[in-house]
Amino acid sequence: MSSTDPPSKGDGPRKDPRDLISRGVYKSNPLGTATFIGLRALDPLLQYEILARGLGAGLLSAVGLATLPLGTTGLIPGGALLDRLGLPLPRLIVLGMAVGSTVKQVFWLTYLSREEFPPAAAVAVSLYNSFVNSANSILAVTAATTAALAYGPDIPVPGTGRAVSLPVAVGAVMYIVGMAVETVAEIQRKRFKDRPENKGKICRTGLWKLASHINYGGYAVWRTGYTLAAGGWPAALVMGAFQSYDFATRSVAVMDDYMVSKYGEQWKEYKAEVPWVLFPGLY
Repeated sequence: MSSTDPPSKGDGPRKDPRDLISRGVYKSNPLGTATFIGLRALDPLLQYEILARGLGAGLLSAVGLATLPLGTTGLIPGGALLDRLGLPLPRLIVLGMAVGSTVKQVFWLTYLSREEFPPAAAVAVSLYNSFVNSANSILAVTAATTAALAYGPDIPVPGTGRAVSLPVAVGAVMYIVGMAVETVAEIQRKRFKDRPENKGKICRTGLWKLASHINYGGYAVWRTGYTLAAGGWPAALVMGAFQSYDFATRSVAVMDDYMVSKYGEQWKEYKAEVPWVLFPGLY
């Protein structure tokens, strides 16, 4: 299916081989759901092994890269659970981002998404997220790349008595903002779709008035923030460029084809009203 020859509304949704989700197939897939939840639940454990227990330290040493000792930046004061984790505050923030990504994605599949998510898609999405999260964790523990030691002003973290480097602080803010935008947009769309009077209509309310793929924009922001908090500015630039390119050339194209096949002229009218794709005022 090419963007120059889109299907008419009457043709109905078609499966794009680039799309992992079964668009327009409104049913659950228990095996796919269980696979996804299980694999995503394992990811924070994997990230903890990298961040706290030196998983991969031997490989890094073999290629001449030193890892940052756990005690370099001091532990966060607080409850017994956080104390037992034994992580410096910057690494604790990175681990929290891994946990947050798992919680958000499981919430999306079990509550927000109505379409089938087969086991193959569950494995592919889980592996991608664990690969990127692991790369971030490795950046965070490697002395040459960690954002925890970035040059510049330290930013106090309220309620902890500690401070973190500027990239860690900015990355944390980007992560929170991006997660909020993606999640709120998808909740707004679900609530719109759940109303019987909106059957066959495109959601144009809330954040969807700002960009046609605002949830993808939110994802790109939190993914970039995650990498920034782990590996600093150069790594974040690479991740932000990659994620934006992937959305602009693949995900958005897939969704646009699907939306044209489902809504026809209504989608074209919406795109004319909302010209921004991912980031309002930018793209």
